[in-house]
Amino acid sequence: MLAVIILNFFLIHLAPGDPVETLVGEMGGATPQIIAQIRADYGLDKSPPRQLLAYISKMVRFDLGMSFNYDRPVTAVILERLPATLLLVITSLLLAIFLGTMLGVIAAQRPRGYVSPLVTIVSLAGFSAPVFWTGMMLLVLFSYLIPVFPSFGMREVIFGGTILDQALDILHHLALPAITLSSIYFALYSRLTRASMLDVLGSDYIRTARSKGLNEKVVVYKHALKNALLPVVTMAGLQFSQLIAGAVVVETVFSWPGMGQLAFESILRRDHPLLMGILFFSTLIVVVANILTDLSYRLLDPRIK
Repeated sequence: MLAVIILNFFLIHLAPGDPVETLVGEMGGATPQIIAQIRADYGLDKSPPRQLLAYISKMVRFDLGMSFNYDRPVTAVILERLPATLLLVITSLLLAIFLGTMLGVIAAQRPRGYVSPLVTIVSLAGFSAPVFWTGMMLLVLFSYLIPVFPSFGMREVIFGGTILDQALDILHHLALPAITLSSIYFALYSRLTRASMLDVLGSDYIRTARSKGLNEKVVVYKHALKNALLPVVTMAGLQFSQLIAGAVVVETVFSWPGMGQLAFESILRRDHPLLMGILFFSTLIVVVANILTDLSYRLLDPRIK
């Protein structure tokens, strides 16, 4: 984490643009004295190594500093947006794994039928299409031509009702962003599951299970699928960081109020403390996701310790 913090610090500070000039520009101008005071307040009048040491000493106390534009603690601003991003990313990941695995299993059971090439074509189309293009097409189709889903936001601006009504409202808004973000990964998981299932279904223990007269569904879903899921789980853990990166685009297209949209705003406004805080939280989430992935191996295969 320390290496990531140092790398993020230097990458952001090497990027062109002065955050104070951007802030002053949004204020409509300021005198040199006020500009100097702003630099002193945020510690920007010190050299980069001294700024880095001050930042690391704050990080030890989990103090990510103050946001230039929100004038609030970075941690508070991020924690307000974090639930929306986690909801979008986890829903997209589960949707991609479920649909990809199911189609991969069906394609592996009939490798010479019409289903297998159809799954391959859909997978290639989903994997090849840029995320922003898929999002725009879904918006045009299901929000304007066939208005069944809202086009932006996480909930209705004026909305009452019970907790269940509010949950259904959020799910209604979540549908298009989640489908968009899962489109690439669904394609990848379906191809990976198909290849893994074909390998497992040709194993000796599967032939033994079939020779004992076990039901084909028991052989496929109980004995074969469990082992075939290991590479899928590995890939899901490795791609969690890419999902968070993809959320930046999806949240911007659908105005989803998460960390991705916040990161995009912080880049445009040169809000360095907020951007470094978002990168730190994203790294933390990826580390936790990889630990959970390693722990899940034990559930799928007890021989792995």
